[in-house]
Amino acid sequence: MSTRTRLFPVLSAGLAVAVLAGCGGGEQVSSDPNAKVTLTFTAYGGAGQDAMIKIYQQPYTVTHANVSFVNTSPPDLSQVKAQVMSKSVKWDLVSVAPAAATQNCGTLFEELDLSSVDPSSLVPGTIGKCYIGNFINANPIAYRTDAFPDPAKAPKTVEDFFDLRKFPGKRGMLTNLQNGILEYPLLADGVAPNQLFPLDIDRSLKKLDTIRDNTLFAPNVGALQQAVGAKQVDMFILPDSRLVPLMNDGTKVTMVWDKTVAAINGFAIPKGSPHKAAAQEFIKTLAGPEQVAGISEALGTAPVNKAAKPDLSDNAKKVEVYGPANTGETVLQDIDWYAKNFDQATTKLSNWLVG
Repeated sequence: MSTRTRLFPVLSAGLAVAVLAGCGGGEQVSSDPNAKVTLTFTAYGGAGQDAMIKIYQQPYTVTHANVSFVNTSPPDLSQVKAQVMSKSVKWDLVSVAPAAATQNCGTLFEELDLSSVDPSSLVPGTIGKCYIGNFINANPIAYRTDAFPDPAKAPKTVEDFFDLRKFPGKRGMLTNLQNGILEYPLLADGVAPNQLFPLDIDRSLKKLDTIRDNTLFAPNVGALQQAVGAKQVDMFILPDSRLVPLMNDGTKVTMVWDKTVAAINGFAIPKGSPHKAAAQEFIKTLAGPEQVAGISEALGTAPVNKAAKPDLSDNAKKVEVYGPANTGETVLQDIDWYAKNFDQATTKLSNWLVG
């Protein structure tokens, strides 16, 4: 999997290589948050990371002249583990599932001092010992409008996503646990939303078997977004943060508001980051009302800060999971369950995907 690197502000190519590859000698760890540092920020690329550069990073560097950023993608828990185990940590901030950060708190990720962040204005689950949430990603079922142009004959339920006879066509799903790959099969198999957890992983994979040969299982959001835009899939489960850019680019998409799985997205600091102090000062800002509102406006994600007042575009309103567009029911992933079962769920899903 290729890694995309962008620099902000502009750095020389040689310095970028040194920062990302660790060339040119070791870097001294500083506990001074005001020391001059370049933070390596790792997220999922595309429009989402473009928005984070504009909304998180650029304003921060205006008020913190000592800080600059290197941007790279995609995040990968196995890469975090490799860096930590080899004592050669290159990433300072990484997008991560809160459950993964919790399960690996103190081993792969630094414990954070977030005592200055007021939790009263944040939705439950936004703050953990080793992460802070920055938005809620909804993962609605959607379809290309031209694939099912007649609304009377178009998909309307989670069950329809798994009904290849009544609704033929290529499906698209993400293999990331945060995007509902285990929850949606259970919902389609008759499990009530309030009875999903603890997840019956084996039952979920058995249901996935029924659409396996007709489904593109994409390894990352960029790949699935591209497949939708190229008309390679007809019905798909894609985060709101990728649906909005698709619609902005002219792709006609219709959401299926039946039962929708949503998850808190978080950021963490890999254990042994050479810039832990500066990274921790920055990470505190991600759940601020201005930052949360800005990301919601850009990507259509739901805010984790209740004081945020995003002014949403028409396309963002179409994917507003807690807004009037959603006439169905929303299921927020259980962070506590995933924190205890993340490795087991990952292993079972990975084995199924290659089986």
